[in-house]
Amino acid sequence: MTEIAFQIILYAGNGRSCAMEAIQKAKEKQFTDADRLIQEATEELGKAHHYQTTILQEEASGEETSVNVMFVHSQDHLMTAITVKDLAIEIIELYRNK
Repeated sequence: MTEIAFQIILYAGNGRSCAMEAIQKAKEKQFTDADRLIQEATEELGKAHHYQTTILQEEASGEETSVNVMFVHSQDHLMTAITVKDLAIEIIELYRNK
């Protein structure tokens, strides 16, 4: 479980970083780069979500899962990163239409 948690944290962190960098690129009017970084963020968050889904599927199929604090922490990272990406998309659009 801890190994999966670390994978989620890794990919969620990568996704969040890409989204934040995308905002900076939009601020500099580099929208092609901003769009590329949002796509990278989406891909990284997809990887994190894959690990999360693995645990959910195991539990749904009746396997007993032992959730630890690290896994809960990884879920916090993932949900925050998804929110940052969603907000980044909106902020980029604001810069694009400015």
